[in-house]
Amino acid sequence: MRNIMETIKIPKERIGVVIGKSGETKAAIEQVTKTKLTVDSENNTVVIEPSEEADPLSVWKTKQILTAIGRGFNPKNALKLVDDNAFLEVIDLKSIFPSEKSQIRIKGRIIGEKGKTRRIIEELSETKISVYGDTVSIIGGQEQLKIAKKAVEMFIKGLSHAKVYKYLSKMKQELKQRKYDLWERPPELKEEKSER
Repeated sequence: MRNIMETIKIPKERIGVVIGKSGETKAAIEQVTKTKLTVDSENNTVVIEPSEEADPLSVWKTKQILTAIGRGFNPKNALKLVDDNAFLEVIDLKSIFPSEKSQIRIKGRIIGEKGKTRRIIEELSETKISVYGDTVSIIGGQEQLKIAKKAVEMFIKGLSHAKVYKYLSKMKQELKQRKYDLWERPPELKEEKSER
């Protein structure tokens, strides 16, 4: 099945970021996704065209990368979406809070003073977060994404920073334990080692 072209709209002020210095970012995206990007700075759109060797998901992945850049992520973080285990989640604050005042307040809670809260969420959930326009976007693995999304939703519901941090610390421990369990030596290998 042949991949079809897709067109994506990018916020006007982010078009330059998609292109990058001397077209570097655009070229990097094209190289890793095996697609061709045609940027229309007049209409703030990017046409994604798959190359012959592009895999069936390349157009979709490219769209995710461009969406992430459009939602305020730097290209380096957006390019993580090339990985099959990286996903993008965009939370639309406008659909939850119609008033701009409420959106500003909630964005302030998620970012925190000098970006402290956002950094804590990122570190404890092992994700990347961008608060841009009227959206909060998250890049991460499936499990990590769920944790960060829940933390953001807790802030939206008005829970205290202390409660959110407590939840994140608990989930970080669980993730760590799960990774440890995954890498634990099989019982037969342990016995073999102890006999020596």
